[in-house]
Order: sequence, then structure tokens, then C-alpha cells
Amino acid sequence: MVPWIETHDPLPCTSQALGPGSDAPGLLAAGSDLSNTRLEQAYRRGIFPWFGVDQPVLWWSPSPRMVLPVQAFKVSRSLRKTLRRFIATPGCEIRIDSAFEQVIHACSTTPREGQSGTWIVPAMVQAYTDWHRAGRVHSVETWIDGKLAGGLYCVGIGHMVFGESMFAHRTDASKIALAALVAWCRRHGVSLIDCQQNTRHLASLGAHEITRKAFEQHLAEAASLPNLRDWTYHRSSWSQLAGLDEEPPCPGRPKPT
Repeated sequence: MVPWIETHDPLPCTSQALGPGSDAPGLLAAGSDLSNTRLEQAYRRGIFPWFGVDQPVLWWSPSPRMVLPVQAFKVSRSLRKTLRRFIATPGCEIRIDSAFEQVIHACSTTPREGQSGTWIVPAMVQAYTDWHRAGRVHSVETWIDGKLAGGLYCVGIGHMVFGESMFAHRTDASKIALAALVAWCRRHGVSLIDCQQNTRHLASLGAHEITRKAFEQHLAEAASLPNLRDWTYHRSSWSQLAGLDEEPPCPGRPKPT
């Protein structure tokens, strides 16, 4: 049986999470506390909340775990072309934390791959907005002609980044934001982005699964390092992605969907 935890109860050991043969593999506990303190405790141990409407807060520690090593990020030919165009076009830019609430609300209306609904319920929106104000959650945003075209939000602890959700109002706008996050991570010495769940989209970009043990070993080391405080995006960060200057940029702007 999955334990219920009150506000002052510690989270269970991750080895107690339900196994692959269960109805909910990776489910560890249930409990209503989504405070900054609880979220910090959970993420430092590789545990995250994920639940739907009319459900209690559910805490998860899946094994295997989907991760994206930033050096393994795959830039396809079409994405490389899109990035070159984006970088070269006036009015196209990456911003960090300039419109967090817009980003998380857009993500909250975008279903995950293979799902009909979204897991970012109002309680999650409020909790991560509060945590953003405390400096732990960040939005990476794709802007085109002064309009928010797509983006993502993530958690940053020490030298560990946890990807949460993405959205796009324009073609490839979320991929551009993810590429920018990868470039930012490379520049700041972050080697791994947690992706939580396995999807074909993430796999196509270079993400793969590792065991819970391997993930927790990496997390323990990365999260023990000083928190990264320079959450700004400099255009020079694009140099971290090879091949963006091999051909002349294509004119025009990313086309709307």
C-alpha cells in the first residue's frame, strides 16, 4: 500500500516505490503538501509530484529514469536550419524568466505526448509559481516579434536541471527553447537534464533511460554543488551547439502552425 504522508512526515525511501509490475510503477507516496520546503526535499532525492484533477498529491520516483545528457543532444538537419534562421532573424530571441506565469499556464493546457489531458492542475501551477518566486523554477522562452511563441519551465538545484513541461504556439518553438536550455547547461557546467518520463519526442533528441540508482548517484553529486545564479541567456551561448554557423542563414521567420 502506498503510504500517506503529512506535512511533517519524511518522504519514504525511493526503493519503496511501486515496481514495474504494478499498476502505477514508480509511485512512492501520497500527501497534500506542495510547499517550497517539501518540493526542495523531494527534488533533491529525485522525487517529483504528478497527479490529476480530483486526485491527492502523488509522489513518484520511477525506475528507469529518462534523462538527457546535454552532450548527447541531437540537432537534426531541420532543427539546425530552424536554429540558424532563428538566430539570424531580428526580433527572434531567447529570454529566461521574463514571462514565467505565461509559460506555465500555456504548459498547463498542453497535454503530454500520448495523453488526452494535462497533469499541470491548478495546485501545481500555484506551487511552481511560488517556487519560481523563491528562485528555484525557471522558464526558458522563445520570443518572435515581441510575442511568446513557445518555451519550457524547469527546476534548478545546484548543478542539476529538471525539465518539467514544454509548449509551442509556433512550429518548433519548444524545440528552440530546449536547444537554448541545452546550450545554457553546457555553458554553465550542467551535464544532465532530468526528463522524468520516456517519450518518443525526447528520445529523438538524445534522451535515454538510466536506472534509479545511477540517476540518484548523479543527482547527489550535482545537487551538492553551489546553486547556479546566472539565469540569463546570452546570444553567445548558441556557440555551445556545433554546426550552427556552417551555412548561411535562411531568410524569413519560423512559420506559424
